[in-house]
This record gives sequence, C-alpha cells and structure tokens, in this order.
Amino acid sequence: MSTSRLTYGAHARALLALGLPIVGTLVAGLVLHMSDTVMLGKYGIDELAAVVIGGQIWFILFIAGSGIGAALSGPIASAMAQKDEVTVRRLVRMGLWLTVGYAMLVTPIYFFAEPLLLALGQQPQIAALAGDYVQIVGFSVYPVLLQNLIRTYLAALEKTAFVLIASIIAVIFHIFLNWVLIFGAFGIPAMGVKGAAISSLLTDTALMLMVLAYALRTFPEHRLLHRFWKPDWEILKRVFFLGVPVSLQLVAEVGLFAFAAVLMGRVSAEMLAAHGIALQLAGITFLIQLGVAQAATVRTGQAFGARNDRLLRDGALVGVFMSILFAVFTMAVFLIFREGLVSLFLSPDDPDTPAVIAAGATLLILAAIFQIFDGGQAMAMNLLRGVHDTRIPMVIAIVSYWLVGVPAAWWLGSPDRFGGVGVWSGLVIGLACAWVGLSVRFWRRNWVVAVGPAGHSMAN
Repeated sequence: MSTSRLTYGAHARALLALGLPIVGTLVAGLVLHMSDTVMLGKYGIDELAAVVIGGQIWFILFIAGSGIGAALSGPIASAMAQKDEVTVRRLVRMGLWLTVGYAMLVTPIYFFAEPLLLALGQQPQIAALAGDYVQIVGFSVYPVLLQNLIRTYLAALEKTAFVLIASIIAVIFHIFLNWVLIFGAFGIPAMGVKGAAISSLLTDTALMLMVLAYALRTFPEHRLLHRFWKPDWEILKRVFFLGVPVSLQLVAEVGLFAFAAVLMGRVSAEMLAAHGIALQLAGITFLIQLGVAQAATVRTGQAFGARNDRLLRDGALVGVFMSILFAVFTMAVFLIFREGLVSLFLSPDDPDTPAVIAAGATLLILAAIFQIFDGGQAMAMNLLRGVHDTRIPMVIAIVSYWLVGVPAAWWLGSPDRFGGVGVWSGLVIGLACAWVGLSVRFWRRNWVVAVGPAGHSMAN
C-alpha cells in the first residue's frame, strides 16, 4: 500500500477544483427546471398549479431511479485508480442498462397522472392540465437519468467543466424554447403546459446527447457503447445491489420533507408558506454542500482503489472540515438576514406577508442549525459511497428519517405543542441522527483493510 501523502491544502484545492463545477451544474439544473414554474406562473394560475403538482409525480419517480448513477461514482473512481479501464466500461454499460430498464418500467405510470390526482382529491381542471404535462415530460426520465449517469462517470474521471458549460447552454436554450412554446412565437401557437413539457423533453434530450458525445470523444479507449447489447450479469448484479439502496435512501429523504409539508399544513397556511420559503433557501445552500460531497465521493473512491488509507482519511477530514466551514457561514447568513431573506419571496402588498415573514424568520433559526446536520449527513453518505458502502448507510438513513425524524416532527409539530417550530425540530433531530450514524459508520473502520481481493468492499 502506498504511503504517499498530500498536504491538507492540496486536498482542499483538489476537492474544490472538482467540486465547484459540480455545484455549478447542480445550480444550473435547478434553474432549468424552475424556469417552467416561473414562466407558467405568468401564463396562468391553473397552469402553474398543474406543473407544480405534476412535477412532483415526475420527481418522485426520477429520484427512485437516480441511485444507480449516484452509486457508481466511487466504483468508477476506484477502477480508474487501479487503471482498470475494462471495469470502468463494464460498470457504465450495465449502469446504462439498468437506467434504461428502470425508465421503461416507470414511464407508463406517467399516463395515469390525471386519474391519480383526481383520486387524491385534486380539482378536475388542475388534474387534467397536470396529466397533459406529465404524459409528455414523463419521457424525459430517460435523458435525465442517462445524463446523470454519464455525468457521474465524467466526474469520477475528474472531467466536470464541460458538463457545467453544457448545462448553462441548456438553461439558455430551455428558457428561449419555453418562451416560444408556452406563449407562442414565430407562428407557433401558445401551448401552455404542453409547451413547457415539450421544451423540457427537448432540452433534457439535447443535454444528454451533448454530454454523451463529449464522453465518447474524450475517452474513446473506454468504448462505452462497444457491444452495448451484450449482457454482463456479474457487473449488472453488482451495480444493482449498489444502486438500489441509494435510491431507497434518496426516496426516504425526499419522503421526510414531503411529510413535513403535510404536517405544516395542519398548523396554518402562513406557516406552510414560511416552511416552503425556508426549505427553498436551505435547498439552495444544500446544493453547494452536495456538490462538494459528490466530489469527495470521487476523491475517496480514488484513494480506496489505490489502497491508500492515509490519502483516504486525510481527504475525508478535509471534506468534513469544508462542509462544517460552509455550514457555519450559511448559519451566520440565515441568522443575520433571516427576515430580509424571507421577504424576497413575498409581495409587500399582501396582507399576510408580515405573518409569513415572522414565521419564516423563526424557521430560519432552525434552518441555520439544520445546515450543520444536513451538510454533515450528505458528506458522510457520499464518503461511504466512495468506499462502495451503500446498504448499511441506507438502513441508517431510513431509521434516522422515518423512525426518529418523522415521529419527532409529528409529536413536536402538533398545533397544541410547538407547531411549525416543532416540525422543523423533528427534521433537525432526524438529520442529526443520520449524521451521527453515518459518521460513526465511516470513521470506525479501516476501509482499505476491509476490502476484498477483487477490490469490492466487504463491509456489507
């Protein structure tokens, strides 16, 4: 085993060089998909409501399939550290197989969006518009999942700049196409929600093709699509059992926040609005944490593949320190400017604005505490993915979110106890539990020693 060592400063520079483009790509993706909401809001209230609720159906099914791509970052980085290009190709190819298979499985569900929403008590006109939107945008689950997997492959090979550039181009293209198709231009009639859906599908497909073309051109030696039709059952099984736990963990996390929104609705409309604003602000800062954490997955995977425990530990320490440092900075921003931040989302002429600002400012105090635990659990989770450990972390996450966080949020968030503050306290408790459990899981063992002869983690 190599005993080479980088300075902490060199680790930090390498992490930022890899992580900042990933952060930019995540932010660009957020802007791309938020543009539908913003532009349809100017088209009509019913259309806005339809795309919001329809987008949730799309997002849940997307998240459930995104674990395959997320889980491959560490194994690909490890294979590259071992100069095993054949394994890189096998991992990516079977990842593509599973991604396409999952998309084929869930696409028919999107055609039942309208009756599903009607069964859930939504207004008929909203359900119909949402059905129109989801039936078209549902097909974008193919390019988005494929693009995410290829992006993971490129990040593992430390090629992230092009993906950022392509994502920025996609945002500009999508906004222009939205304007043409939603409102009508150049002889094309206004299409409303259908226009937004077509625009999303075309943009997502174009972005996937750009990223794929770049990957094939930059790394022709990997021959990613060579004999693509040939099954590789050994690797297919390995990727499946790495990716499914990640998908379940992601669904559990999304479900925690969805449940919190339901609980907020029991308190008051003003508190629910404040919850949405606080969550938006926390979500934006979390993207930065997530981007750095995903870069840490690659760095950890490289050290793991090289069988270099010192490199792995030092890099992980730097990642944790950077996560805490950014969390402290955002905590200060949330605490100092909490009322001003909430007011950015509200109209000064609305009579309910003062009540929402007061509630939101209170929630941002908890959101400040939230930064440490949410960023910490994301970093710990991604460090574990770097050493190919996904099953036990999934159990830790589900227990933390649903056996600790949800009951705590439900009990503390009762209107006759602490209301919205109690709901957010439950979120903080659940995330703190995940942070502690995942951190103990990572730091208590020597992952290089606990590695099998083929370079696969024996932790599970």
